[in-house]
Amino acid sequence: MNKLAKYIILSAVVALIGFLLWYFSNIVAYILISAVLSLVGKPLVDILCRIKIRGWSPPKALAATITLVALWTLFVLFFRIMIPLVVSQANELSSVNVTQMVENFSEPIDRFEGIMHEYLPASAQGFSVKEFIIDKVSSFFNVAMLTNFFSSTANILISIVIAAFSISFITFFFLKDENLFYEGILILFPERYESNIRHALSSINKLLMRYFIGIFIQSLAIMTLNTIGLTIVGVKFETAVVMGLLAGVLNVLPYVGPLMGTILGTLIGIATNLQLDFSSQLLPLTIYMVAVFLTVQLLDNIVFQPLIFSNSVNAHPLEIFIVLLIAGSVGGILGMLLAIPGYTVIRVFGKEFFNNFRVVKKLTQKI
Repeated sequence: MNKLAKYIILSAVVALIGFLLWYFSNIVAYILISAVLSLVGKPLVDILCRIKIRGWSPPKALAATITLVALWTLFVLFFRIMIPLVVSQANELSSVNVTQMVENFSEPIDRFEGIMHEYLPASAQGFSVKEFIIDKVSSFFNVAMLTNFFSSTANILISIVIAAFSISFITFFFLKDENLFYEGILILFPERYESNIRHALSSINKLLMRYFIGIFIQSLAIMTLNTIGLTIVGVKFETAVVMGLLAGVLNVLPYVGPLMGTILGTLIGIATNLQLDFSSQLLPLTIYMVAVFLTVQLLDNIVFQPLIFSNSVNAHPLEIFIVLLIAGSVGGILGMLLAIPGYTVIRVFGKEFFNNFRVVKKLTQKI
């Protein structure tokens, strides 16, 4: 069999695997989430297994169970604290008087409208900036949809329960039998490639472990710094926590996430302080809020991101940006979240099996 035929067969196999992964995307998502949780929980399992009490040490199954309970306890505590704050802010936003909000900005809007009518063609003279803003902002702050969504979807609750049980079940066995995930991947490939696959999986394990731990620390730091900064400049603590949480979560999306966090966070800050006088209070507060977001983002760019991406992804910023665009167009927000880990996996396997191609060698030279 010549090389061309081999590459055609290999391409067909890759395409088939890609289709199966897409078709069974929910199951694949459960397995990937479980693999990430097992990576996070593995250090605790190792610590528990090293404990010795009068010659007795906990079996792996007990250590895996304790670790799984600890992980879920952290999740429950986090949501137990955050959900009431988010619901409170959602209720506050739902009562926002958008017309009054726009009236507070009437002075700069009227000035802008005057400039626009002066320079735009006559066909645009009837356009009202105020009406346009009221229409668009009303849809943004209309959380009645959100309330109905949460109150009327029993199917979502059932899906969450199934997902939680499935992820817990899979994670338990990944923690108990740490080679189970590796062995499950190895059986998909011929034995002659076993050493290459093991080496690739080992590299992926190290890279993704650093990446996910780094992302968690980065998001937590951004949330904390934004919350502290926003509270200092005069935002209510409960609102500052929600704004900080939003910025921290969205920051997981490189490049576009920080911008989205700044815009949405600032809008929330403005909407919850409409009672303030625009010129003397609301405008300075808005400037301070933006300054806090930009300062934290500058710190993130200088300190956090170089540490995370240089030590894990090792990819050029343009590479990451193009991968994000492709992943976003294919899979939306979820695709963007999985873009960097997925690209890291592809690069590692590419280096192991296709390093004779110049483009692959160039893209993987820093791994």
